Amino acid sequence: MITRISVVGITVITAALVILLSAFNGIESMVEKLYSEFDSDITIRYAKGKTFNENQINFNQLKQLKGIENYTKAVEEVVVLKHEKKWVNAHLIGVDSSFLKITQMSKHMVDGSPKLQDSNGEFGLIGASLLDNLGGYIPEREGYESLLFYIPKRNAKVRLGSNPFTSQTINISGRINYNREVNSDIVVLPIRLAKELLNYDEDITAIYVDVAKNESNDQVKERIIQFLGKDFDVKTNYEKNELIYKTSKTEKIIVLFILIFIFILAAFNLVASLTMLFIEKMENVKTMISFGANKKTIFSIFFYEGLMISFKGIFFGLLLGYAICFTQIYGNLLVMPNSGGEPFPMFIKFSDAFLILFLVTILSVLASYLPVKYLIKKNFSQIEF
Repeated sequence: MITRISVVGITVITAALVILLSAFNGIESMVEKLYSEFDSDITIRYAKGKTFNENQINFNQLKQLKGIENYTKAVEEVVVLKHEKKWVNAHLIGVDSSFLKITQMSKHMVDGSPKLQDSNGEFGLIGASLLDNLGGYIPEREGYESLLFYIPKRNAKVRLGSNPFTSQTINISGRINYNREVNSDIVVLPIRLAKELLNYDEDITAIYVDVAKNESNDQVKERIIQFLGKDFDVKTNYEKNELIYKTSKTEKIIVLFILIFIFILAAFNLVASLTMLFIEKMENVKTMISFGANKKTIFSIFFYEGLMISFKGIFFGLLLGYAICFTQIYGNLLVMPNSGGEPFPMFIKFSDAFLILFLVTILSVLASYLPVKYLIKKNFSQIEF
């Protein structure tokens, strides 16, 4: 009975390792997707100030650097939006039309159209939550919502009775949905219109770079740094959201250590099982010794028995864990709360399977070797020949 308990304990912990590591992989993949799809692969900013003259960079040569698929110039500013009697602060980003392709904007539309301009004029795109906070919506017939933008005047001196803002009504053609930060804070405008409102002329705030597939962001970053020099600050999307990615990885490592600790506790069932088995088979051991068996033979019998119990639990644990993971991936059994039916993400890495197999095998070998070694050493001298 205690042997079965040992097998069940090892099976459950092994399955838990598989399921939780796959779940964290899924969360990590989801976070990376949510942030990387709106954030460009690489962002270039001026190291000595907020803005810089775009003529400082030869964009034709920049585009020719190995690994750069596309880029867009950008201007950024904090603005105030008004709709009827509601006011909100927002982060304005002015970009050209290539930004829509870089961020795969068409895949993230809640309603409206993913466009910044057409024959009827220029339009903006806004985070879904931000427009909700303003009480606005995109009507199907007209195809846009009108918002009043208040933009801070550049180099304006604040005086009594003066207005530090310029204002303009802009049509919003669509609501976008990426992540909570973007949804509640971002409004996107054509760069020409944004420059006009901000009075930036030839100044820009940043350059968003799209890295080609099968190219390393870090390697492309180094090429850009060599090309631009020390006057510019170049960061990958990982570096921009470093805290988020590191937090996700740290949580995964902590959970792994907790489960390994629980596995060690479960291994005590294996120790107890081997001890009881040794006591139960003491008479048989005496008989074997009388026929000439030595310590090594007796040790091998009980040691391999422990390994059989462990590997049986590991085998069933891996089967159970991956069965649950594949069921979630293809059957969507578990849904995330407040997600509109979005299934909980699971992502299987075979490297995790090798890691789990390695760790639980090492622990199982130790849990079999140490108690058997101790029992043989303690009891062998007491056995009568």
